[in-house]
Amino acid sequence: MRTLIVLRHAKAAQVPGLADRERPLTDRGERDAKRAGDEIRAAGLAPEAVLCSPALRTKRTAEIAFPETEISYERDIYEAYPDELLALVRRSDPGLSTVVLCGHNPGVHELALGLAGGDYVFRPGAFAVIELESAWEDVHPGQGRLVTHWDPKAH
Repeated sequence: MRTLIVLRHAKAAQVPGLADRERPLTDRGERDAKRAGDEIRAAGLAPEAVLCSPALRTKRTAEIAFPETEISYERDIYEAYPDELLALVRRSDPGLSTVVLCGHNPGVHELALGLAGGDYVFRPGAFAVIELESAWEDVHPGQGRLVTHWDPKAH
């Protein structure tokens, strides 16, 4: 059994003149990133690796949520389509059982829906926990089971 945690970066600031990749988290975003990590740990999940977009807001979200987990910054996550994100997940180390993918909408939301279905919004800081029975390299749309979805605005 494998667990994929699909996490959207927490709330980022809109700063005129600042490149999109350099947008920082807001104070609320910093708090929500910590809450997301706390919720994941409270659910008994211990991510072994984080695949993360190199944008500042995703990097900071991952660093706050998973301070003791190895983070791999993958440029292909930024502005990725769901099939591109799935390709990255498939390249995960076969020895890992729990992986986080931290990225951007609409890609992360569409990835979660494609893998496990559901009917939920994916606001900044939200995550979906998806169980997969196949090896990472064999993961395909529709094969996952949505265990939970967490939204910082709802909690």
